[in-house]
Amino acid sequence: MVDYDPHSWVKLIFNNDSKNIFKQLWPPMLTLLIYTTGVVIVFNHVFNFHYPGGTAIHSLLGVVLGLFLVFRTNTAYDRWWEGRKQWGALVNCSRNIAIKINTCLPDDSEDDKIFFSKMVPNFVFAMKEHLREGVIMDEIEELPEGGLKAELATKGHMPAHIVNRMYARLNELRNSNNISVEQFWIIDGELKELMDIIGACERIKNTPIPYSYNMYIKKFIFLYSITLPFGIMSITHYWTIPITCILFYLLVSTELIAEEIEDPFGTDENDLPTDGLSVKIKANVEEILLG
Repeated sequence: MVDYDPHSWVKLIFNNDSKNIFKQLWPPMLTLLIYTTGVVIVFNHVFNFHYPGGTAIHSLLGVVLGLFLVFRTNTAYDRWWEGRKQWGALVNCSRNIAIKINTCLPDDSEDDKIFFSKMVPNFVFAMKEHLREGVIMDEIEELPEGGLKAELATKGHMPAHIVNRMYARLNELRNSNNISVEQFWIIDGELKELMDIIGACERIKNTPIPYSYNMYIKKFIFLYSITLPFGIMSITHYWTIPITCILFYLLVSTELIAEEIEDPFGTDENDLPTDGLSVKIKANVEEILLG
């Protein structure tokens, strides 16, 4: 995610993100520029085409298109913000697990504290990449007794297996009376929360905006842009060319931003800072459990 000063107008206006969007849009903008120039020359100056209701019609169409884009942007931002809330819950849950493990276990349970100090961050790093292309094994920290990475390599859902291992260790602690039944259920609730969080993130990732909305928004932008010259050229004449291109840029850039943030777990500039949050969680858990 991009760190920025919201009060710096100059940097926000002349930032690199606008340049990146322009790089994506210049081929269709160039095509639209040629098309609009041809329409203005042929229909306005050669045939003297004039449709008096064009401006009013496109004003009404603009209102409808604006409603579509508001829905699109709000839906995408809701997904981004929901993802951020889930990762905020993950930060809190990881700290709670570490605090409760550290408090409930006897002082001589050093091996168990080391186990959880590795497995909780392992879950976080595995979840981070599970929501992308696949778990990076170099980010997973091996246990002192070994064998964890070999086990994970055979699993389709690595975060679930890591939680399974933590449940097994917790059950061993209960059976050996290192923790009480009440303490077991307290920690159990936190481990359950880990699976609830990753389930919510998977729901966001695997449920895109409905196809019909996505298709019609793009069709609407396209039709609005190619018919706009006919509606305004009798009033704006050659100014129709830059006006059409600027409006096209504004409309499509809004759609591109929505496309980028609707999947907030990737590596784009506007995606969530999950790499930094994972490192922070690891540091917090190790500080609590290992001192």
